[in-house]
Amino acid sequence: MKVHGEYLCVNVDAGRFIGESSHRSSIFFLFPVTAKRAKPLDIAKAILSVPHFFRVKLPLILFFCQYLRKFTLTNVGGKLIIHSHLPPINSPAYGRFVKEHLLNTKAGPSHAQIGLTNACPQNCGYCYSKNKRGRVMESETIIGLIRDLKKMGVFWFGFTGGEPLLNKDLVKIVESVGSGASVKLFTTGCTLTKRLAADLENAGLYSVSVSLDHWSEGVHDSVRNYKGAFRAALNAIGIFKSLGRVHVSVSAVVSRTMIREHQVEIFLEFLRQLGVHEAWLSEAKPSVENYWKEELVITEEERLQLCRLQDRYNRDGTMTVNYLGHFEGKEHFGCSGGNKMVYVDACGNVSPCVFLPVSLGNVNEKSIRQIYEEMRPLFPTSDRCFVNANYGLVQKYYRSESPISVADSKKVFEESAATPLSRFFRLYNN
Repeated sequence: MKVHGEYLCVNVDAGRFIGESSHRSSIFFLFPVTAKRAKPLDIAKAILSVPHFFRVKLPLILFFCQYLRKFTLTNVGGKLIIHSHLPPINSPAYGRFVKEHLLNTKAGPSHAQIGLTNACPQNCGYCYSKNKRGRVMESETIIGLIRDLKKMGVFWFGFTGGEPLLNKDLVKIVESVGSGASVKLFTTGCTLTKRLAADLENAGLYSVSVSLDHWSEGVHDSVRNYKGAFRAALNAIGIFKSLGRVHVSVSAVVSRTMIREHQVEIFLEFLRQLGVHEAWLSEAKPSVENYWKEELVITEEERLQLCRLQDRYNRDGTMTVNYLGHFEGKEHFGCSGGNKMVYVDACGNVSPCVFLPVSLGNVNEKSIRQIYEEMRPLFPTSDRCFVNANYGLVQKYYRSESPISVADSKKVFEESAATPLSRFFRLYNN
């Protein structure tokens, strides 16, 4: 592996580091090296800056210590980061997480994802934003929603779409989050400019996740039904990494074929060579009609296979692997949708999770607090992914448009099978 000064030189065709630039058919991207392991003294200072942590119930402290041991704390522009779905541990947002949710066990959401638009130049077969109905929220509605969610306990926001870069007020929306909460952006990279990336960083963007599903340009473009998707993604990674203060990850949807044929390992090696800080992985979820097939839904053994792969990579410490199924497994946090996680789509419909095409109300008609309080009893936490286990009910009540109506959405929850709590929520509720 060769590093040229402070940059990695990557051949996008082969996805391998090279030592010479004389390959006649090669196209190169330069990726600045911006992450490093956090120093023990910095970690100690960060922990001591959140004294509330030592007042948390001992079983929860032990749980988090065991969980955090599975990651290498990284320093990106002074931010000490476990992974992109938690705020930096030396940030006010992390302090809120400890005080409000671990110590005071606040009965409100901690994480929220918000769709900023349904528009997107790409057309992925597994996209959970397909066939959305309704009028897209105005920017002032979104900003008001952010303010209300922060009051309810949210310290982490994920901005998604469609392609959120197409929202002309994106910088203003990011800036509106302010202190006490962190912001992660999910993007394909299409239309990104250096100026926009810098404006987002200055507005307070903490982390960005660029969509990239394969190491082959042809395969990725085909999956996305968009020629140029691969190069747009690599260009966006390079731009954001050049800023130096934004945590950069790749958001990848892996198929069962990739899992069964051990292609995920090849893909992770490609991402490590790109020099991204994190690989955020999810299997293709049965959120849309094309994926309501048993042969396409991941098995428990395949989930555990990816969990073992994550733990193995994270022991190395050169790139964080953050697999959704690791986080939401029964041995960790389980599915916390509708409880600690809420999703509001671009039209204002509220759902427990981005992958679940249901609606429990619309913020243009009712307050987010009222909708959440009505949703929470219907959707208790679970020790497994809800949509993976209950996509048959989604299929039963789906009527060609998304989301499913409020009345039918309630039937989905009423007819779903009860499951045990995850390890975290058994401790949390005790």
